[in-house]
Amino acid sequence: MRITVTGRNIEITDAIRAYAEEKIGKVMNHYDQIQSIEVVLNVIKNPSVSQGHTAEVICKFVSGSVKAEESAETMYASIDLVADKLSRQVDKFKKKQISSSKNASIRTDAAVEANIGEETASVES
Repeated sequence: MRITVTGRNIEITDAIRAYAEEKIGKVMNHYDQIQSIEVVLNVIKNPSVSQGHTAEVICKFVSGSVKAEESAETMYASIDLVADKLSRQVDKFKKKQISSSKNASIRTDAAVEANIGEETASVES
């Protein structure tokens, strides 16, 4: 699994990179089908914008992707917020994948029941 941290209008220091990788890396405990995570940190340098630090995360799975974005007054706070949001979204995605694999279609269920009925009839004969 690969975590890529990039910045727009900001120089990514080692401390920010390590903090982002630590916080976002905890998502791996929730779901093992994650292929890569891209973290984009953005700073809006306009003084009239109160929440000018934005963290955007794109988490790519084998069967889809999840995107989360949060803004805050500091970069560390925005990373914390986006990590919590991503964790909730990954859990939701995982539950959807598990429930969709358990629920087969009506046609396949009927075909399986018909085959079982035929097998038990042939065994009884």
